Amino acid sequence: MPSPKIHPRQALFDSDEVAPLLPVCDHYAGVEVRMRKSLALQAEKGPVFDVTLDCEDGAPIGGEVEHAHLVAELAMSDANRFGRVGARVHPVDHPAFERELDTLIGRAGSRLAYLMVPKPRHFADVKRACDEIDHFVRVHPGARHLPIHFLIETHGALRDVDSIAAHPRVESLSFGLMDFVSAHRGAIPSQGMSAKGQFTHPLVLRAKLEIAAACHAHRKTPSHCVVTEFSDQRAIQEAATKASSELGYTRMWSIHPNQIEPIVDAFAPTAAEVDLAMEIITQAQAADWAPIRHRDTLHDRASFRYFWHVLERAQRTGQALPASVREAFFE
Repeated sequence: MPSPKIHPRQALFDSDEVAPLLPVCDHYAGVEVRMRKSLALQAEKGPVFDVTLDCEDGAPIGGEVEHAHLVAELAMSDANRFGRVGARVHPVDHPAFERELDTLIGRAGSRLAYLMVPKPRHFADVKRACDEIDHFVRVHPGARHLPIHFLIETHGALRDVDSIAAHPRVESLSFGLMDFVSAHRGAIPSQGMSAKGQFTHPLVLRAKLEIAAACHAHRKTPSHCVVTEFSDQRAIQEAATKASSELGYTRMWSIHPNQIEPIVDAFAPTAAEVDLAMEIITQAQAADWAPIRHRDTLHDRASFRYFWHVLERAQRTGQALPASVREAFFE
């Protein structure tokens, strides 16, 4: 009787090596009409992108708690079809921070996919935010153990980025381009915030690389920053391709619905890559994950891991996979 086939996640990774599998696009919306349209678009296209409902930039001054109630209502509604809706709150030192957490976790803690916390100034802010979130999770029955994302956009957070990425409550780190450039008091020209300039200025590029490296070292998801030229499809496509293929990012922000599809396309593997990955992973599994020869090339566990990640990206970006592959690996 043949032995049962071992799944790649069991055969190729230790339990502490498995990273979270997040959609490759994180779409932000803060105004009510845009939040509702974003949820409708997600329902149409499927969970190939997350929707982050924005309390920081979406709430009017003085109306932060009311806006948090609206975000919680949307997260709990049928519009949150796939459970892939998160929320961005205010920074830890903002007067509304704790009231937002109380509202969001108390009213929607069972349905939110994550919370995004912007502008930590250092590791201590990250620890405080995590402790506050966990406090409200404990006091509100039914709230889930919410994953926490942070936005790295200050000098202190970049200095502490390895410690931040190592925190066990952190799931993903994003780069906050605009505030990071502004924090340099004019030393980085405005071109450093553009679609092209953000990939050429050394200080900006250094920040991106340090965030990506820290995330991969601690098996967290690095999320690339915005492209503000949202009507320029070529600009977003080029930026997403560079972020994915050159800087090691596995996720990227969208700030306009027109940006979602180019980001998903750029982060998806090519058809040829997927075909090769299916062949190698299927052959390796049949060999009980011993080294194999494929097209006159030797493959072992190291390359098996690489090609398994290709298949995972294909699945996360909604690519059509053969039924046999879906059944064997993703169902």
